[in-house]
This record gives sequence, structure tokens and C-alpha cells, in this order.
Amino acid sequence: MKALHQLIESVKPHFEEGGKLSKFWVVFDSLETFSFTPGHVTKSGSHIRDGIDLKRTMFTVIVALIPALLFGTWNIGDQYYASIGQDAELLEKMFVGALKVIPLIIVSYGVGLGIEFYFAAKRGHGINEGFLVSGMLIPLVMPIDVPLWMVAVAVAFAVVIGKEVFGGTGMNIVNIALTSRAFLFFAYPKQMSGEIWIHDVASSKAAGLLVDGNTGATALGYLAGTVGKVIDTPATQTVMNMFADGGMFSIQNCIIGSIPGSLGETSVIAILVGAVILISTGIGSLRIMASFLAGGLLMGFLFNLIGMNAFMTLAPWHQVVIGGFMFGMVFMATDPVTAASTNTGKLIYGFLGGFLSIMIRVFNPAYPEGVMMAVLFMNVMAPMIDHYVLQANINRRQKRLQNI
Repeated sequence: MKALHQLIESVKPHFEEGGKLSKFWVVFDSLETFSFTPGHVTKSGSHIRDGIDLKRTMFTVIVALIPALLFGTWNIGDQYYASIGQDAELLEKMFVGALKVIPLIIVSYGVGLGIEFYFAAKRGHGINEGFLVSGMLIPLVMPIDVPLWMVAVAVAFAVVIGKEVFGGTGMNIVNIALTSRAFLFFAYPKQMSGEIWIHDVASSKAAGLLVDGNTGATALGYLAGTVGKVIDTPATQTVMNMFADGGMFSIQNCIIGSIPGSLGETSVIAILVGAVILISTGIGSLRIMASFLAGGLLMGFLFNLIGMNAFMTLAPWHQVVIGGFMFGMVFMATDPVTAASTNTGKLIYGFLGGFLSIMIRVFNPAYPEGVMMAVLFMNVMAPMIDHYVLQANINRRQKRLQNI
């Protein structure tokens, strides 16, 4: 590391003002800041002093995402070999999964960072590390069969419209990763219809090659098909049997994650490992996660009482372990930029987010992934929630002063 630091210091004058590479100062500064603690510090009277900074925060979130990323990569390979009826070793499954995952990550970071470099150069400031997390989250919430050019367009839209127009990192009012997914959902609904890539069985058996995949419904895709149908029909019962013990979407399989779904959303275990990392380091909000889960469970219990269709009869604890509910709860709803900031506001924000996630997915099967719409809606509502929480605190203090 010492040698690397000396190398950076030796070439630094070329990138400073007056140097022959000064136009590329933004690139150099971002690489230097990523590798080492920046040399510039707060000049005015800072009232909070801590060893944590944006770089360390973003790195911790990346570490928390690794379990979901690795499991999702394995799961893609596992789904592939299951579709062709073959057994395979761990590394073989990881290799097949990596063929799909790595291009998504490259496109996400390539397009997103390219746009961030451009805006940083135009505005004359350094690169912020905020997209390190967004660039990883975006592939994790995408269907694995989504075309790469669509990912590029979605990333560009999310970074420019969802972030840069508001001033960059820390100024956006909605989650960047969910903004990219929402853009694709409304612009290209067929590719975001709640289905997932599995292999073309006939072609693979004939040629023995990894060809373009076809799609099969996810858990939410199957359940959405039961809305509006009589519960005791054979077709509906066939779907619900898939969620019973021993079925494809049994509670055990949903917790482990060996089911079709977007890259990062299937394994509850991997997601909870990330939650422990975020909570123990103080980066993720336990209040938001706990209240989000409580809201989802309550909505599930209420649906059980109504029981108008098969989707509503699904157990509340089963509702929260399918789809992107857990992933959204841990990594999306807790985004400190777009979530509520006050302690009471976090409880309200999280509870309503979880409550609406289950409500949207059941009431409107056109949105098989209700957590996306719920979190984005709560992002917009978060400032108002904080405002009324603060105003309530002010009113209480004024009343105490009047009683003295």
C-alpha cells in the first residue's frame, strides 16, 4: 500500500491545476479517494466528529450485499441445470450464473459511473461514492434475462433524472435502484412482468449450449394469476399447492432461496445476513426494518381475515418471504438519503412501506412486485412525515413551556 501511495503522489502534480492532465482531475481524485482517505477535510466548525465517512459507509453496504449476490449467482446456475435435468458442482453453477450476472454489473457501473464522471467534471467537484451501492443494487433487482441495452437506458434515466437533476449524491428524493426498475417496468412491462430467465430445455438438450433463455413465472407471477378466480377451482388449487409443504414455493424453499426470482431477492437467509451487517455497524436502521416487517405481516393477517381470493389466503409469514419484500426492507427502505430521518418518522415510514407493499401486490396484480411502488411512494412521503413529527415535538414543548 505504501508503494501505491507513493505512485499516486508522484503522478498527482500532473492532474492538479496547471498540469498537462488537469482535465482528468475528477478521475484521478476519485481513484485517490477510493484508495486512501482524502487529504482535504472539513474547514469550518464541524460539530460531529466520527471515523465513518461516505466511502466507508458505501463499502459496508457493498459487503452486506455480497451474500445475496453470491447466492443469486449460484441460484441462476442451479435453475439452469435443473431445467435441463442435470446435476452440477458448485463451481459449474457459479460459472453459469456469472455469465449472466457479470455483464449486468459491468453495464450498470459503466453507464452510471460514466454519467457521474461527466457531471462531476462539468460542476468541478469530486466524484461521490454514492453510486458504488446503486450500481450494485440495480443488477440485484433486475430480472436476469433483461436485455443489457435496457439496463443501460434505465441506469442513465435513474442517475440523470432521479439524482443529478436534484444535485447529485445525497440530494435525490427517491431510491436510484428502484427508479431504474420502475422506469423499465413502465417503459418495457413485458420484460418486467414478474417472470424470470430459465434455460430453453429443448435447445440445450439438442445442442448442449448455453442459449438464450425463456421465461417462467415467479412466485408472485403465479399468485397474480389467481386474482379474480374462484378459490376452489382446480387451476387455483394447483397454484396454491405450489406454496404448500413440499411445493416449489414452500416456506422452506422461499427462505433458502432456491426459487426463480430477481438476482438478489430470493434468499431470505442471505438478505438477513446483510441486515445483521448493516444493523451492527449502525448503517441500516433497525426501526425501519422492524416496522416494515410489522406492516407487511399486519396487512397479511388482514387479508387472511378477508379471504376473497387465493392470494389473500397465503399466510402472512409466507407473504413476506416471497418476491422482493425482504430485499426491499433491508436495502431499499433503509436508504438514509430517501428514508425518514426522525426516530418516530422511521417507524411510521417503515410500517406504511411494509403495509402498502403487501396491499399493492394483492389488490393490483398488474404490479406483481408491490414493494417497488410502496418504497418509492414512501420516499416521496418521508419529508412530510419528518415535518409532522418535528412539528408535533415543537407543539409538545410549547405546551410544557405554557404550563410552567
